[in-house]
Amino acid sequence: MSELYFDSSYLTSWTTVLEDKFIQDGQYYVVLKETAFYPHGGGQPCDGGTIDGIPVLDVSRVEGRIWHQLPSLPEQETGAELYCEIDWQRRFDHMQQHSGQHLLSATCLEVLNAPTLSFHLGEQECTIDIEMAELEPARLQAVERQVNTYIYRNLLVSSYTVDEAELANMTLVKSPSVSGRIRIVEIEGIEYNACGGTHVSRTGELGMIKLYKAEKNKGHVRIYFRCGWRVLDDYTDSLAVNDAIAARFNTGRKDIIGRFEKWDEEQRQQRDELERLRRENDQFVLNQLLGQVQSDGAYPLVQYEWDSRSLQDLQRIANMLLEQGEWIILLSSADERKMVLAQQGHPHLKCGAFFKQHLAHFSGKGGGNDRMAQAGFESIEQLREFVHFAQEQLYGDDKV
Repeated sequence: MSELYFDSSYLTSWTTVLEDKFIQDGQYYVVLKETAFYPHGGGQPCDGGTIDGIPVLDVSRVEGRIWHQLPSLPEQETGAELYCEIDWQRRFDHMQQHSGQHLLSATCLEVLNAPTLSFHLGEQECTIDIEMAELEPARLQAVERQVNTYIYRNLLVSSYTVDEAELANMTLVKSPSVSGRIRIVEIEGIEYNACGGTHVSRTGELGMIKLYKAEKNKGHVRIYFRCGWRVLDDYTDSLAVNDAIAARFNTGRKDIIGRFEKWDEEQRQQRDELERLRRENDQFVLNQLLGQVQSDGAYPLVQYEWDSRSLQDLQRIANMLLEQGEWIILLSSADERKMVLAQQGHPHLKCGAFFKQHLAHFSGKGGGNDRMAQAGFESIEQLREFVHFAQEQLYGDDKV
């Protein structure tokens, strides 16, 4: 089996012979005499494309052969010729990210004296982990400027195989884990790297490398980056967001931060005013409720239903009432179908236990502690039925 991507990363179509087709664990696979489909490996995802017009779902190396997973098997028998085509957009994206990683890793070694420990090529962004404890923003920017300088110099990127004697005269980034003839990817004047991936032919094809952030990860530093078209796509998306924000605040892009600071201050002032009004309203509501306390039973009762109150409102008002005296409190919200049961000074009433014992009979769900519990209901009718039931159970001379 010939692996054509070793000869050229730019080969996008070819005709070859179908060597084998089979079903494994319910999945369909073919093996080709020659393939330019890169399989998973070396931190690089596999290629996509079509074989005889059938989409390639996955490519992997299994026991020395390259398996191409398809949604169905081709009609041709083994020995027939098939036309194959690479998804070039996906392939070139992988070439940009992988070559960019080589150049970025070499720059980190040069500028930071930090070797690369691992590399991940993701669908949206890529990362390298470098052997450093931390990395300041200024040094990250220095790496970014240097790596892009190498891009603009349009350095030659070449790949070839060498034997062990030739390998001995090279200074590799990392010693290869295999023996025999080794494939080398060389960036002119920068580094030699043992690698079997697909790469661009010159650094200028990377377009740009953008370093987004560096963070600590398991005692080392992880750098997030994008290369080439991914940078342009991200810039286009970011520009659209910035323009939308600028239009929303009727300002220019450069003034967005200042406008946000002003908006944040305005929001803070509004929150302070709302909080003041809320406190005044809570005190008004508290006075109303205190004037409606039912005290002809064994224990005073405060019961009220609002058209619309949040559960947080009910809990807050209940706590305010509990600070005023000893009674049973039943507060509810019609729109929210929520209620709160609270008590102060009644050791025989355990609010959470009362809910646990009776809620299910009214299709209610909730819970709480001895002092306060909260519940929600599927309908307003069930809420009101439970409030009426609780009032009958908890209020009166012979209750609790």
